[in-house]
Amino acid sequence: MVVGQVIRRTLVDVPEFWSGVDRLAYWVLLPSLLFAKISTMQLGAEFVGAFAVTVTAGFVAAFAFATVASLMAGFDGPVASSVVQGASRHNTFIALAVTERLFGPVGQASAYLASSILIPITNVAVVVAIVLLHNSTTTNPSLGRAVVRDIVRNPLLIAVGAGLIFKALGLGGLPILHDMADLLGRAALPLVLLSIGAGIKLDGLRASIPPIVVATIGKMVVFPAVILACAMLVGLGLVPASVAMIYGSCATATSSYALARQMGGDAPLAATIVTLQTLMSFLTIPLAIAITRAAFG
Repeated sequence: MVVGQVIRRTLVDVPEFWSGVDRLAYWVLLPSLLFAKISTMQLGAEFVGAFAVTVTAGFVAAFAFATVASLMAGFDGPVASSVVQGASRHNTFIALAVTERLFGPVGQASAYLASSILIPITNVAVVVAIVLLHNSTTTNPSLGRAVVRDIVRNPLLIAVGAGLIFKALGLGGLPILHDMADLLGRAALPLVLLSIGAGIKLDGLRASIPPIVVATIGKMVVFPAVILACAMLVGLGLVPASVAMIYGSCATATSSYALARQMGGDAPLAATIVTLQTLMSFLTIPLAIAITRAAFG
């Protein structure tokens, strides 16, 4: 990420290039990575249930906290929807990259399971929340159809669904198809981490403090705190608990800005939340891992 920032400042300060990288990663590289890994992951049913409860509880808690806090604070629809995104979404690229480097194959299985659980729940819940929060100011009758269309054609949801189907049918590791998906997927993390770094623009931070505080508390405090409590309650091991905490304590998704802009949210606020949380991740992720190690031994 630091290298990406340096590249943008010194070598490739071309917005169209970085936008192209984001589109390539979103539509091709990350879906390939998710499909290749999810279709071949080996996990027991008992572990899947406990892990699913843990990460889902963290998401629900952060989502509910941000929604209730936004309504109580009187945020208007666009601001509230950006706050909910900032508090409940996660940056899949950062979470996968950190997990891969720290825990290797042992942690990767938990990471891709977390992605297969959170990506569908997050995408559907956030889009529905945006529609409901904007209901008082948005009267476009075609909005509902647009929401359904965007959910159905979401490449991450398609990749997760296809991966789970192939896994259920025992077709994981299919020659050529999985070789291609795995090769494309390997390019996803380095390219997107460079792009995330390049997208950090401190001179563009303009937003009011209360919405940022609510989103940050939801994402960096409520989400990981509930995950830690649930992980201890269901008896997860150190590595899967650490992986879940990485997902809970990493920054919100960079696509929050694009979704806010597309669906009438407060896009500048979303961009500010993404930038600040991305910078905070340098501290919150190591802290979350340290807390998990202290709790689990």
